[in-house]
Amino acid sequence: MSSIENIRLGKLDERGRFSVVKPDRLTRICMALLKAAGASEDEAQAVATGCVNANLAGHDSHGVIAIPSYIDSVKAGDIVPGAEWTIERESPTTAVIDGHWGFGFHVNTKAMALAIEKAKTANVAACTVFRQSHVGRLAAYPLMAANAGMIGLAAADSGNLRKYVAPFGGREARLGTNPISIAVPSNLKAPFLLDMATSAVAAGKLDLAIARGEEIPKGWLIDAEGRPTTDPRDYCKGGVLLPLGGTEGYKGSGLAAIVELLCGLLTGPGFGVEPSGRENFGCFMAVFNVAAFRPLDKFKKDVADFARHLKSAAPSEGSSGVFYPGEIGYLCEQVRTANGIEVDNVTWEKLRTLACNYGLSCELDLA
Repeated sequence: MSSIENIRLGKLDERGRFSVVKPDRLTRICMALLKAAGASEDEAQAVATGCVNANLAGHDSHGVIAIPSYIDSVKAGDIVPGAEWTIERESPTTAVIDGHWGFGFHVNTKAMALAIEKAKTANVAACTVFRQSHVGRLAAYPLMAANAGMIGLAAADSGNLRKYVAPFGGREARLGTNPISIAVPSNLKAPFLLDMATSAVAAGKLDLAIARGEEIPKGWLIDAEGRPTTDPRDYCKGGVLLPLGGTEGYKGSGLAAIVELLCGLLTGPGFGVEPSGRENFGCFMAVFNVAAFRPLDKFKKDVADFARHLKSAAPSEGSSGVFYPGEIGYLCEQVRTANGIEVDNVTWEKLRTLACNYGLSCELDLA
């Protein structure tokens, strides 16, 4: 395993707790399982590709580990395959989109595509989305804008579902992990991309640690009594995540509150928790056409020059050097595309069980 993967993910487990699967095979498996659960071809493609792309970039918490839970949500009626998204309100520069409980990957992709089309003529556009399921790795949507020569911004919250994060100074959850992502076009091989939770870590990282039987770093989680813990299982016993920032966690807490306003209140569902509610992930997306401000080619060159300027800084003690935002994910993607994706055996067995239940074990070579 390369040093790039080690920076991001830690060394490959030597006790045989992972299966290594090629990305195209993993995508095919996930698509088949989702279609068997009722997803259309387009929906299955969006979800499976989104999850595998997250794995490729090193975001295993948003990868195929989530596929079984998505299928469970379909069975429970919380996700409605084939749901027709509708535009509830629209102007030349804005849109409010109702996902009607559809797959978030699918709904959000269409919403960002609409914002990009609006920005081609209006130069600045924004969309809000509500009543959709989990949207996966948030970076996927701003990257669509960057590929179109625009700056893309996205933020997401968990609607009125269970909250995971304590506001700074508290020990009870009031906030979601509330990620923010911004992608900028450039001449770089790797995208110039920010993709971050406003909590110390994404909630899926805890599921990943539990599946892998690993401890978590200090500063991620407090238990039900408000005490720091390195046991991810404490999360399931009433523990809560901490906001980004450690002793300066008021910064992450403040960012999370703003995301809640943009994605919960501006979209309409509001705040708080409805225990019997359905999945209702809210999103806010904005697109800025670079050409409206300055020539795109010159801007892209300047972004690349700026990234190289950042990387020219001498490394601090114990550091592997400076990476600009988005670079490590890109380097990880190159390694995993060539060598395969590590899927923990707990998740692999869940995929095998689903294949068996749907009568797809032989077709997918998962017998």
